[in-house]
Amino acid sequence: MKIDFEQFFSQLKETNATFDFYTDFKTVIKNTSKIEMQLNQLNYLLGKEDLRKAVEELYLENKKCFEVLDILIAVRTRDKKKVMIDDSGKAYLIKDFFDTPENIYKFLVETGLAENFINKNIKNLVDYVFGIEVGLDSNGRKGRSGKIMANAVKEQFNKHGIPFRSEVKSTEFKDIESLGKDLKRFDFVIKTNKKTYLIETNFYNTQGSKPNEVARAYTDIAPKINKYDKYEFVWITDGQGWNPSKLQLQEAYSLIPSVYNLTTLEDFISIIKEEL
Repeated sequence: MKIDFEQFFSQLKETNATFDFYTDFKTVIKNTSKIEMQLNQLNYLLGKEDLRKAVEELYLENKKCFEVLDILIAVRTRDKKKVMIDDSGKAYLIKDFFDTPENIYKFLVETGLAENFINKNIKNLVDYVFGIEVGLDSNGRKGRSGKIMANAVKEQFNKHGIPFRSEVKSTEFKDIESLGKDLKRFDFVIKTNKKTYLIETNFYNTQGSKPNEVARAYTDIAPKINKYDKYEFVWITDGQGWNPSKLQLQEAYSLIPSVYNLTTLEDFISIIKEEL
């Protein structure tokens, strides 16, 4: 039986961050290594008093090394079309500054990199970019939080001998016609003698718009699944990132029959055991 919402809400955990939550060093190393050769070539510019001349010399030697200048200001222009505005208010794509020695020098001066190059405030660009990658990697924490949550749920299923499948596409359940043609991937699927449970999990360490979007989406999808007797939608969520979105979570909690957190997960597991 579902517990009172206020009790459910009081059980939400402060964090699920493990030691490897804050920085994915494998990704940091991989991203830095991919451009290490170009960064080492750009090291030629460090400490050069006549930076304009040094840029021209390096451009003649290998102009492709300047293609990675974007990362020096913590931007990935190859993936996102970032724009900069000059003194006149005209907008340019950052990558368009890397096509001539004149534009490259202008980019270095205007961004402040030139001063730091000349004064050797930056000692080595490979080490410098490694630090930038660590900073940029913080953007991946939300994704890692979700993976940690999924692993925590998976561990509980394994502990109690619950058979399950992970990352199951919605197209597999052709009899749930109400889902439409939009492809969805359920975190877990558990099939018992009574019904099939389609399960989504998430954990929110910090506030943001995502919890609200998820609450609305699951409030919409749950009745589409639950209208079929042999299927049930289950949502396992946790984290104090829900605090600013308490009302949205409360509404979803009242509309979706099966909502659990890490504390009440054992209640769901008990139901599954009885049906196996």
